[in-house]
Amino acid sequence: MLRLLAILIMTLMLVPVSHAKTTLKIATLAPDGTSWMKQMRAAAKEIHAKSEGRVKIRFYPGGVMGNDNSVLRKIRIGQLQGGAITGGGLSSIYSDAQIYTLPFQFRNLEEVDAVREVMDKRIIGGLQKKGFISFGLSEGGFAYLLSNSPVKTTDNMKGLKIWIPEGDKVNAEIFSKLGISPIPLPLTDVLTGLQTGLIDTIASAPIGAIALQWHTRVNYLTQVPLAYLYATLVIKEKAFNKLTEADRELVKQTLQSTFVKLNQQNRKDNIAALSALKKQGIEFISPTEQQQQAWEKHANLTLRSLRNDGVVSIELLEEMQNLIRQQRDSNPITNQTEDILINRRDTALKSSLNETHSLQ
Repeated sequence: MLRLLAILIMTLMLVPVSHAKTTLKIATLAPDGTSWMKQMRAAAKEIHAKSEGRVKIRFYPGGVMGNDNSVLRKIRIGQLQGGAITGGGLSSIYSDAQIYTLPFQFRNLEEVDAVREVMDKRIIGGLQKKGFISFGLSEGGFAYLLSNSPVKTTDNMKGLKIWIPEGDKVNAEIFSKLGISPIPLPLTDVLTGLQTGLIDTIASAPIGAIALQWHTRVNYLTQVPLAYLYATLVIKEKAFNKLTEADRELVKQTLQSTFVKLNQQNRKDNIAALSALKKQGIEFISPTEQQQQAWEKHANLTLRSLRNDGVVSIELLEEMQNLIRQQRDSNPITNQTEDILINRRDTALKSSLNETHSLQ
């Protein structure tokens, strides 16, 4: 009997251990079929295959799980394990996540690149301290003012029904100091707001405006970069740590590689989207340098008070602004605004596309 029991135990020891399968539920505002979703689904398919089915990523696109705040709440209660969240949305769990999105900090993408090379890791590290794993930041592009009447000055904005994202304290304060009462709405309600006339002016990156169909309800684009937008996919660290070490490394490497590609692709897509908006009849408005400086002055006065209130880290904000100044001092071309540089990138993109087609 003892011999039989020993044989049974040895047999069980030789059976390979099968790790439990894990499904990571991820929500995003990105509509299905967009470049973002295509690349994320490809990454999920690769992870599922290489983990031999142990790790499955299920996406909930198009805002079906609600806005950023709703997604973060569902992550906290375990209904979701992660989400693709904007920098502004992440500020509710890590206030410095909005550092890039502060208005009128960047004049062009060369300045953005100089800052991100140094500071991306600060944001990713700050999120991890709050219990969220990030796999890299994906460029959303510059937000521009899109409206139904031409806007060159802050005075032109008075009387407009201006949308700001729900919970956006920074822009609410800026508009308040200008004597303007903006209308806060979640991203999922913006198109309806434009259709019903509840709002008539928005700020959005070109690819976002087209993907969400907002561009169909506006006539003008003010060609001044208002703010730099980005998003990142975060997974709750507690959920991520339930994976085996090998699977964690697989997910990390695959998603980091995907975010590098997304970051590069989104930049190209934004340049193409600007051209598409022009072709669809949206009129581009270019304020004078003096008018743009007036916008910057209003924004910086508000930022000074927000900084003193601890909305963002003084140390981090000063580091970013120092990097921007260094870039401007060492590269005079970066004193040019994005509307001047965009034509150069548009030409470069067309050249690149032509070379690609010639090789096919």
